[in-house]
Amino acid sequence: MYALRSSISSVRVGEVEFTILGSGSSGNAAYLETGDTRLLVDCGFSARQIKQRLATINRIPDRLDGILITHEHTDHVAGLKHLAAKLGIPIYCNRHTSEEISRIHETAFDFRLFDTGQSFEVGEVGVDTFSVPHDAIDPVGFLLHTPKGRIGVLTDLGHGTRLVADRVRTANVLLLETNHDVDLLRDCPHRPWHLKQRIMGRHGHLSNEGAAEFAETFLHADLHHIFCVHLSGECNTPELAHADIDAMLQRTGATHTQVTITQQTIPSPTLQIVENPQNSGSSEKTVAQATLSL
Repeated sequence: MYALRSSISSVRVGEVEFTILGSGSSGNAAYLETGDTRLLVDCGFSARQIKQRLATINRIPDRLDGILITHEHTDHVAGLKHLAAKLGIPIYCNRHTSEEISRIHETAFDFRLFDTGQSFEVGEVGVDTFSVPHDAIDPVGFLLHTPKGRIGVLTDLGHGTRLVADRVRTANVLLLETNHDVDLLRDCPHRPWHLKQRIMGRHGHLSNEGAAEFAETFLHADLHHIFCVHLSGECNTPELAHADIDAMLQRTGATHTQVTITQQTIPSPTLQIVENPQNSGSSEKTVAQATLSL
């Protein structure tokens, strides 16, 4: 089953905990912990902020086994120099992204390189990588295989493709970009037209409506949770993002899928993935509807 709770106290063997430390146009990072593996997915806040946000769930960065990087934009790599380099934490990314990270931070890192499309393991977490359409040098999405379920990571996505849908089709938990409301973006007085075109372009960012339409193409009975991520502070609201995704779920009858809107400034409640109590006498692992437990 899946349960959201406000903080992690301890993780028993066989359990999986997942926390969005923050997500938006100014920074993105998530924390995944299984029985013996601890990972960050992106590191888009300062090292101080990462430490403070981990502290809210009683964790420290010193015990991280690695950091998975989707692409080199600042809102995904800002904290690497003073976190990964200082603590010697391995960074998992492709070669082109590693070259950009080195250029940006001008420091040496412990890179563990993969080819886009390759799968590998970090501890007991399996990682599938795949190409996504975004205006970075070689951006990727992830499907994370944990002992209790699969987590799809789509934080920056100009448009949905068949490849991306196929790669996350088995996800039980999905991070899905809902960056902007199209009308708010078009009417925004603070953004020049060329920037609006970039954001709305096929290698820019996914709108609420675009995210809903794309998710509908691969909905399945075992997709139990959607985190709406990377919301624009100027051109979106939590209410608009939730309304578009929820309307799609209601229309398709996917009422078992819960939705959490992530925030830029504070971590989201932790998602705890545990054995279904009704199935405790069986070796089969099943997934129940998520419940909010704070």
